[in-house]
Amino acid sequence: MRIMASTEIFKLNEVFKIYERKIALSSFSLIIKKSEVVALIGPSGAGKTTLLDILAQIIKTDRGEFFIDGKPADHYKDGKMYAQKVGIIRQQFDLVGPLPVIHNVLAGRFADWGFFKSLLSLIDKLYERTSHLSGGELQRVALARLLVQKPEVILADEPVSSLDPARSEDVISLLTQIVKEEGQTLVVSLHSVEYARKYFTRIIAMREGKVYFDLPAGEVTDEVLLELYNLEELRKHGKTPQLP
Repeated sequence: MRIMASTEIFKLNEVFKIYERKIALSSFSLIIKKSEVVALIGPSGAGKTTLLDILAQIIKTDRGEFFIDGKPADHYKDGKMYAQKVGIIRQQFDLVGPLPVIHNVLAGRFADWGFFKSLLSLIDKLYERTSHLSGGELQRVALARLLVQKPEVILADEPVSSLDPARSEDVISLLTQIVKEEGQTLVVSLHSVEYARKYFTRIIAMREGKVYFDLPAGEVTDEVLLELYNLEELRKHGKTPQLP
């Protein structure tokens, strides 16, 4: 009997994560399929970083079921093996400042054109100390390192929070373009709903540790976003709410 390969890269069922007395995720259920390009949005404290850390196996769930590519999360006990499947870009970048750019990038592994494409604007700084780079350059180095690692899944936690709008859009555009061309899965937490609607196919909104809505990007209206970010009070007082 032939066993069909799973089309689901992540499946969470009734997952809880609690920090001391604070519930970060509550009865959280979600399925993400392979090759999906997903944006996570929601107010600060909604649980987005906690969710990404669970998907990256940085932290463990307290209760509930978590499956990765059809297997229980505990199946992936080898960190190096899991890094080939799932990679993450965090807000801190996790780069080694004294090392040259090229050494930080190759902490992943040698790969194909994705590496050179992502570093095209840094080609003159490959041997400069990483600590000398700007925030935008650091972000591109972190992205390049993950691309040479070439995991099946890329997770990114607010990857453009420290960048100006022009650089932010460049990074998001490049990242979504490459993963689509490579057939990778992408899950990114974003403050910008504009980028979420423009570059992603699915938007999952989180609030108070739960899924608030899960919709195709084209169905995410200003009205549901206003409800998500709880801006109705501003409207009642005659102020014009600004979407994040």
